[in-house]
Amino acid sequence: MFSPHGPSLRELVIQALSSVERGYDLLAPKFDHTPFRTPDGILAATADALRPLGPFGQGLDVCCGTGAGTQVLAPLCQGRITGVDFSAGMLAQARATHPDAEWVQADVRELPFAEDFDLAVSFGALGHFLPEERPALFGGVFRSLRPGGLFAFPIGAPPPLTSAWYWTLLGFDAVMRVRNAVWRPPFVMYYRTCPLHALRDDLTAAGFTVTTVPLAALGWREDGSPRYRLVLARKK
Repeated sequence: MFSPHGPSLRELVIQALSSVERGYDLLAPKFDHTPFRTPDGILAATADALRPLGPFGQGLDVCCGTGAGTQVLAPLCQGRITGVDFSAGMLAQARATHPDAEWVQADVRELPFAEDFDLAVSFGALGHFLPEERPALFGGVFRSLRPGGLFAFPIGAPPPLTSAWYWTLLGFDAVMRVRNAVWRPPFVMYYRTCPLHALRDDLTAAGFTVTTVPLAALGWREDGSPRYRLVLARKK
């Protein structure tokens, strides 16, 4: 599916019936040929928005997957770049593609760092965490940053109620909830559990000062609001 080099429908079904970790281990060799990998346009817009705030020292990619976030961190960070993920398969792909970075296998709800980084980023991963898990995630990122450090991630505007995309995402989340109610192990991936106001509240509770900037290169909605914003969470 998706491309001649992408996973087959059968492979996607097997992934969806696995745990999150096992599913991504299976998908890893073909992950970059799917829409699940963050598009280069979003990565470039994020880098452009962060550039005036740098340069930075050491960089951390939280839930790094196959390492696409290094495209953002490499030109902005003068020190070591580290990616962390719990999927050994995804890390193997990242290590092969970006051998100059450091790759760490860990549960990001229990990050093994303490004031080691100046910039942390994350792309497309928040849907893998239930709302009650976000405090552990954000708390770990907070501890991993040096004082004054920055945690940044892009977030898309919610689709309007009248759009087909709204109902597609609603249907996907409903199917995932049914799947997790009747099948074990669970596969946590929801698109509608991360509204900006909830993320802002959780980041503030973790100790961050939170602002956002529009990613203008990614366009604007009919009401004049940006299609994407970059969340900037600064460690006080």
